[in-house]
Amino acid sequence: MPATDTDKEFGEAMAMCRNVFRDKLYDYKPSWRMLRPESLTDQLFIKAKRIRTLEITGEARVDEGILPEFMALINYGIIGLIQLDKGFADSVDMTNDEAMAEYDRRVSECTALMTAKNHDYGNAWEDMRVSSFSDFILTKIERIKEIENRRGRTLVSEGIASNYMDIINYAAFGVIKLGVRKAQ
Repeated sequence: MPATDTDKEFGEAMAMCRNVFRDKLYDYKPSWRMLRPESLTDQLFIKAKRIRTLEITGEARVDEGILPEFMALINYGIIGLIQLDKGFADSVDMTNDEAMAEYDRRVSECTALMTAKNHDYGNAWEDMRVSSFSDFILTKIERIKEIENRRGRTLVSEGIASNYMDIINYAAFGVIKLGVRKAQ
């Protein structure tokens, strides 16, 4: 599939996630502003771990499948990028409109990264299995945990933001394969 199709499908996947994010802001406001980095990492972990468990067992006792979990990984990854820039707060300190503007800025950054990497990797994600996306995401989360445990001190790591962006982009490929293409 040409990169332009990937760009279009990526945009559709991100739009799906943006709608969920917007609706949850209506319900909860940006209450996530109170999440400390370690708590956010653990939230990403439980979402990715659930995907892997569902892939391995094929059994869900909660009526939500893998697609919503990939979407949640995207939204929590974007929250992570926002929190890295702004730090956590002791109370909700931004409006829904401000949160959406922050969200859109991070989506633009992730889209630019995906487009550049997809060009260099020659659309390799197309031939990957969805289960690889969840494995790669779990690996990225473990890397984030290690960086957090070292209080940000690294020797050669790209850092937490790069790992969040990779999580978002791998999850978006999952959303494309499980959601965008199935809806067409």
